[in-house]
Amino acid sequence: MSSDALVADQTDHPGEPIAVTAAGAIPWRAGRDGLEVLLIHRPRYDDWSWPKGKIDAGETVPECAVREVWEEIGLKAPLGIPLPPIHYHVASGLKVVHYWAVKVNGDSLVPDGKEVDSVMWCAPEKAGRLLSNPSDVVPLEYLQDAHGRGELDTWPLLVLRHAKAKPRASWSKAEGERPLAATGSRQAQAVGRLLQAWKPMRVVSSPWLRCVATVAPYARASGAKVKLAEGLTEHKHQRSPKKTAAVIESLVDKQRPVVVCTHRPALPTVLKQLAAHMPSHLAKLLPAHEPYLSPGELVVCHVANGGKKRVVAVEQFKPFDD
Repeated sequence: MSSDALVADQTDHPGEPIAVTAAGAIPWRAGRDGLEVLLIHRPRYDDWSWPKGKIDAGETVPECAVREVWEEIGLKAPLGIPLPPIHYHVASGLKVVHYWAVKVNGDSLVPDGKEVDSVMWCAPEKAGRLLSNPSDVVPLEYLQDAHGRGELDTWPLLVLRHAKAKPRASWSKAEGERPLAATGSRQAQAVGRLLQAWKPMRVVSSPWLRCVATVAPYARASGAKVKLAEGLTEHKHQRSPKKTAAVIESLVDKQRPVVVCTHRPALPTVLKQLAAHMPSHLAKLLPAHEPYLSPGELVVCHVANGGKKRVVAVEQFKPFDD
């Protein structure tokens, strides 16, 4: 399983190893009578649940969640805020299921007919009564509370450190032309797959080659628009960190999903600017020490819609195994 930083809280099972990892989502929409969530019926178990399934080899948990939602109900939608993972025992040991909220904007849903034979939109209160696994109520209650706080409907701002580049000591040409190492090229492919979980259609990158090469696989696959920003380069940041901060602030102002690719020396400024838009308990989740992010690693900031520029959730992922 690929490594990631979304570590399950094992409060009820401290120290017990995870035998099975799964991921899924709670689809939601704003109905005429208020918040609605989508339950699925699984004929194999004759139960009501959320779309979910076990992780495949080489996947991260966000990739697993997106794939399972697509396979089970035919929905391709970006992940929203993370919800609390749940734990329960199965025959092989302790199982963890990671969940995200997923907003449904009029998309047609098509149950696969095998794993899922029917779906039901209903109010959260009714869903809580129908869920077959009592543990599945935990992420539902969190989603409902987030909706009440105005923190459910969000857009993602992702910060990405470029993938591994060739060593500085072995490069004699211009620093901006230093390319990715072979390992970095593989990391860039993994980054491209993981970014599909949020599918930002805007990419803002340092124009230096190693950043551009890191986002290239994702841009090609998704058709996302790429903009180059000098303020994200190492040299510009060294001369004027305020200009780097201004790039980030402008993206927060635009309120559109975006991934930002930059360099290690610029990360403290980038993260500090984002921390200004979040409460202290979330700011403490941001990387605070060198190297902040490893090559190819990313932070996801979920910003509430509505114009107040509030970051309401933070995640961190390393989309590959070293």
